[in-house]
Amino acid sequence: MAARCLAAARDMIPAVSRTAARRFHFATYGKHNKNGAKVSNAISTQYPVVDHEFDAVVVGAGGAGLRAAFGLSEAGFNTACVTKLFPTRSHTVAAQGGINAALGNMESDDWRWHFYDTVKGSDWLGDQDAIHYMTEQAPAAVIELENYGMPFSRTEAGKIYQRAFGGQSLQYGKGGQAHRCCCVADRTGHSLLHTLYGRSLHYDTSYFVEYFALDLLMENGECKGVIALCMEDGSIHRFRANNTVLATGGYGRTYFSCTSAHTSTGDGCAMVTRAGLSNQDLEFVQFHPTGIYGAGCLITEGCRGEGGILINGEGERFMERYAPVAKDLASRDVVSRSMTIEIREGRGCGPEKDHVYLQLHHLPPAQLAMRLPGISETAMIFAGVDVTKEPIPVLPTVHYNMGGVPTNYRGQAINHVNGKDVVVPGLYACGEAASASVHGANRLGANSLLDLVVFGRACALTIAEVAKPGEALSPIDPNAGEESVANLDHLRFADGSTRTSELRLNMQKCMQSHAAVFRTGPVLKEGCEKLSELYDSLSDIKTFDRGIVWNSDLIETLELQNLMLCALQTINGAEARKESRGAHAREDFKVRIDEYDFAKPLQGQEKKTFDEHWRKHTLSSMDPKTGKVTLNYRPVIDTTLDAEDCATVPPAIRSY
Repeated sequence: MAARCLAAARDMIPAVSRTAARRFHFATYGKHNKNGAKVSNAISTQYPVVDHEFDAVVVGAGGAGLRAAFGLSEAGFNTACVTKLFPTRSHTVAAQGGINAALGNMESDDWRWHFYDTVKGSDWLGDQDAIHYMTEQAPAAVIELENYGMPFSRTEAGKIYQRAFGGQSLQYGKGGQAHRCCCVADRTGHSLLHTLYGRSLHYDTSYFVEYFALDLLMENGECKGVIALCMEDGSIHRFRANNTVLATGGYGRTYFSCTSAHTSTGDGCAMVTRAGLSNQDLEFVQFHPTGIYGAGCLITEGCRGEGGILINGEGERFMERYAPVAKDLASRDVVSRSMTIEIREGRGCGPEKDHVYLQLHHLPPAQLAMRLPGISETAMIFAGVDVTKEPIPVLPTVHYNMGGVPTNYRGQAINHVNGKDVVVPGLYACGEAASASVHGANRLGANSLLDLVVFGRACALTIAEVAKPGEALSPIDPNAGEESVANLDHLRFADGSTRTSELRLNMQKCMQSHAAVFRTGPVLKEGCEKLSELYDSLSDIKTFDRGIVWNSDLIETLELQNLMLCALQTINGAEARKESRGAHAREDFKVRIDEYDFAKPLQGQEKKTFDEHWRKHTLSSMDPKTGKVTLNYRPVIDTTLDAEDCATVPPAIRSY
């Protein structure tokens, strides 16, 4: 019987782990400790398993994970927060620019204008019910952060200071530039994360720090928790819960040059893939216009919000040609493409003419010191530039993933079955790991921190609405998670010929060259083939550390598995999408293909069918054993939560 179970588990192991068979023991017996966890007596290389029972478990402790975790604890739920990093090391800490909310501290503002800008920024791929929810909740979310003690920059009158940011306008795009971005100088994410972590300590949340989540515990389409590896001692932990929230961040490290932390490896999206569920819109990858040339470090859009300008090798402020109204504060996809065109056409800067300059030295030094102190320091360290005297060399760099686990505006993970959205029981997602979809094909700057706190809170509110603290847990298979441990064991003793670092670099370079700012069919197709070959070569992986305590070699290999799943779905989704929309720019299909051609009068036009147009979400699923990606599609939600209070924004030509 045990042999049959092991064989069945082995069949579910992805290519990466198919090395020589090893016998391992999966023990879930033992004594109860004071927290109610069942602990195995034998701590050995045979993988003792510790069982925990909670009302809710949150995976990830960045901005979204912390807000969800303490929101649940506040509502009386016995909550676990499982995180592979200490909370304040999460990638939220790297956000610089700010958080959008229509507070109206600098001029009269309205959340409906913010709603309009976000729909337009998404290139009409964003779900308008979720955008309605986020933008309406934004002012209250920022005031809540202020009440938690977040030290926002202030105006002379003592109000929260708000700077200009890309894609933000007044009067539905007709009233000029909006100042809507609340900030803490240029270290807003750092401040937000520490504020949320400090607040979370007020509640009785159980933190499991430096625990690497391996997989969801799924049975009969229902999520019943997660299985994780404690990196400190190598023990395996099953967290059983009726409610599981994924807040694991993005998968920026699928690319060679990115602003993401090395830990941004798409763990949540990969766990969902292995659970047989779909991810949404992974092909939409945001390139931030201003990463430091050569280093990739982020230079915030706040620089341009404070008055910085982009110039080419001829000293021209070239964005005036591409976006006559918004100029340097057009949306990020527009600015990144404009910079790339300037470089391609020979107007770049430097000896190789392969970057452009971000000029700040025309601004008062006192303003730079007060509003952009971190950028001044970063530019000196990574580019050797004194921003008060010289421009910063910059280049578009992978920054954010618009796609992720598909959810509704309440944070519930969804499956699209027979043309309808169906909630996945027990599973929620928020933050960059999720796709609500408030960002659609392109995220506006400073909407990501807003996304974190609004939808982290939404997950907690929804769980409090549909469940009660102390509810009995549904039964689970005694061997649940065994295939995850089998996979871990195979990776730990993998003895092929390819190093993890070598394979990861090949994957990143493939993505960088085949799914870049501008994309073409033949190059994408070649990228799909190359990436499939790289995925197959996971079976030839070699790990060197055979231990189980702090085995970084093993963790990096598990992360590479996750990255590969995300990368394959990204590039296959991009190859299939025969249009240009938002961050997805095809040189062989240069126009956006909607139900109607909005560049012409609508009268007399025949509406395209769902199969004929591309204003729809990509749903990608994948067989981890074979690497085969399957694509389906679901319609964009155009209705708002209240048509009288907030009217739908119909598609139009997108210009800045």
